[in-house]
Amino acid sequence: MNEIIQRLIEKTGLPEDKAAAAVDTVVGVLKERLPTPVAAQIDSLMSGGDSEGGDSGMAGKLGKMGSSLGGMFGRNE
Repeated sequence: MNEIIQRLIEKTGLPEDKAAAAVDTVVGVLKERLPTPVAAQIDSLMSGGDSEGGDSGMAGKLGKMGSSLGGMFGRNE
């Protein structure tokens, strides 16, 4: 989560507290609107955990989440 906050600060010039609040808001909305299994992956991503092994970087985690979402909507990768 800190990586996302730092990138937001760099891109927008927001103070850290405002950037953190923005990220928290977006994550909260995503978790409310996405299916429970995907919301759990968001929690894992934001906490820095890597429950599935493999690439523990942010890009690897986002790729895994994208694959899961694609499968939910009938797209196979």
